Amino acid sequence: MNEDAWRGRAEGMRCGTCMFCAVKQDTIGRCRRHSPTLNGYPVVFSSDWCGDHKLDETKFEGGK
Repeated sequence: MNEDAWRGRAEGMRCGTCMFCAVKQDTIGRCRRHSPTLNGYPVVFSSDWCGDHKLDETKFEGGK
């Protein structure tokens, strides 16, 4: 009963596979989910994740 139901849930929901992530370097990109702020779009790592993730089939590992 102490098992975490959310454990591993975000593994397939990383910024690197999100359609809103504009990759700028190997592991760094910009999140374009919302309008930019005065500082521009938020900087994200490919390994980050959030609740707004939307899978981009062209970035999904193993997808076609």
